[in-house]
Amino acid sequence: MIIIPAIDLKNGKCVRLFQGDMDQETVYSDDPAAMARKWQSLGAERLHIVDLNGAFAGKAINAKAIGDIMDVLTIPAELGGGLRTIAGIENAISSGIQYAILGTIACKEPAFVKEACNAFPGHISVGIDARDGMVAVEGWAEVTDITAVDLAKRFEDVGVAEIIFTDISRDGAMTGPNIAATRSLAEEISIPVILSGGISCLDDVKEAAANAGPFANGNVISGAITGKALYDGRLDFKEALAVSQGS
Repeated sequence: MIIIPAIDLKNGKCVRLFQGDMDQETVYSDDPAAMARKWQSLGAERLHIVDLNGAFAGKAINAKAIGDIMDVLTIPAELGGGLRTIAGIENAISSGIQYAILGTIACKEPAFVKEACNAFPGHISVGIDARDGMVAVEGWAEVTDITAVDLAKRFEDVGVAEIIFTDISRDGAMTGPNIAATRSLAEEISIPVILSGGISCLDDVKEAAANAGPFANGNVISGAITGKALYDGRLDFKEALAVSQGS
């Protein structure tokens, strides 16, 4: 299991939101590229980037900040937020993004995921955000009547690289991740799952690593994304990295 630092972009700055509320933000840096360089220098194997403005607008908004980040990175990066067209995905991948994360459109237009996977094999991830097990879309503003498991199963055979699962009630709340729900999802599907939301301390990383699999179906929790705990200093990245690597 790898530890993936998150950089959430709003108006060109590195921020964290409380449970996806655009009005409850903490700004951590006005230089996202410098932040990306920091995590890379500390040993990060991948970076998680979210265009928060894009998630609400339905199109890329923080392109300049993303480009600045990609200029300094030599490790893979994944990007979510506003990727809802083939052209948008192509632009992201051409900028150096390794994994394009499809969220809202994956729920509303599942056939688009297959189209994207065919166009960009190995480069498409699906982000499933859920509250009480039900999928949330449009920057978490709308909760649907579709369960996270049912949505994930729609993508079993289309070539999705990973499912990024976020329990939005835990995101930014520093209450611990929903490892049970993440593990249950991984045990129901064949696509590797990345845990997101709620990691607040080293013990959370230890618990996630202990529950990463492989499970009876051969699947795994392949990574864990963390943001606020790193920025607040509650989690030391090097310690988290050592735990995730079994050191």
